[in-house]
Amino acid sequence: MTGILCRCVSACLLLSVAWASPQDENVLSSQNADFAFSLYNALNAIPENKDTNIFFSPLSISMALSMLAMGAKGDTHSQLYKALGFSELPPEKVNEGFEHIFHMLGHRRDNMELNANSAVAVDDSFKVLDKYLEDTKHFYESEAFTVDFSKPDIAAEEINKFIAEKTNNTITDMVKDLNPSTLMMLINCIYFKGEWASRFDKEETKKDNFLVNENKKVKVDMMQNTGTFGFYEDKENFTTVVRLPYKGNTSMIIVMPDEGKMNEVENEVRRHHISLCYLSIHLPKFSTSGSYSLLDPLKAMGVEEAFTSKADFSGIAEASMHVAEVKHKAILKVDEEGTEAAGVTTVEFVRSIVPPQPKEVKINRPFLLFIADHITRSVLFMGKILDPTAD
Repeated sequence: MTGILCRCVSACLLLSVAWASPQDENVLSSQNADFAFSLYNALNAIPENKDTNIFFSPLSISMALSMLAMGAKGDTHSQLYKALGFSELPPEKVNEGFEHIFHMLGHRRDNMELNANSAVAVDDSFKVLDKYLEDTKHFYESEAFTVDFSKPDIAAEEINKFIAEKTNNTITDMVKDLNPSTLMMLINCIYFKGEWASRFDKEETKKDNFLVNENKKVKVDMMQNTGTFGFYEDKENFTTVVRLPYKGNTSMIIVMPDEGKMNEVENEVRRHHISLCYLSIHLPKFSTSGSYSLLDPLKAMGVEEAFTSKADFSGIAEASMHVAEVKHKAILKVDEEGTEAAGVTTVEFVRSIVPPQPKEVKINRPFLLFIADHITRSVLFMGKILDPTAD
């Protein structure tokens, strides 16, 4: 079985995922979803990302930035909270919300691995306030360890060892080229490995065409599965939506625009009703990854002071400091057994009559994907796949 992994250091498409049991909604679920789609737009607006796959973990980034905000004051704090969508929430509600998410993600579920881990790596000559370390441990289950940033190669090796351990060795080289004047680093990792509720038969996987654009097509290993899946076809908005469940209350939601309609769909995906339909699903077997500096996207979302000498992180340390970099890396692997990753529609299910012959749905052109956890009501990972062969 393979899975999904994401990791974030120091860390619209208006889509909300439909969950079961609305009465149990986490206090942060709608804000985290809005942040995910806002960040997607900011990443997608970068010219070099326009014609490439995008993949990231919005939850990992939100967790890391919320840890950062916990030690911020004044405008530094308010800009972070506005970008995260938390302006109307008191900090204690936000921190308690993440405490709940960490607690729920830490519960073992059958046939699935889903873990979130945080850490604060501190230079051995730098003093961080005890209260900050205590609060990050309490609310974000954060570990704290010291490194010698004046020896950047050794420090990077120690931090990468932590990350590799927490991501099942799927991300082993996240930290490179450390600045020897670094004082501390906030780390958040999310690892997901899920097994399809209904596996794809390897014997049914065949070579097929995937239409990257009107001028390019590539050969992919196209998996096939027949069964009852969530399905919606919106002809007005040129969109097909499919929900593929994993074991353990998570699912992949695929939004596939009609040929040549990706831009229109990215700009407007509306609330839909998804029916359970008898389908013959054809889905590419693929891997992809994303590695990003988040400075420019976050600045575009209004986070500015944290990156300047005006930054106020007096809740972290007495010394004056600012954020020099926010990096994020995520990987995704999808095959017949499931998904491995390390990061719409409000889906309302109504049961449909099963037809005698399955409706064929071929995911054979660019699509958007979301991996959602229904227990915490979180978008764990999201992305845009333009070319499944471009790793």
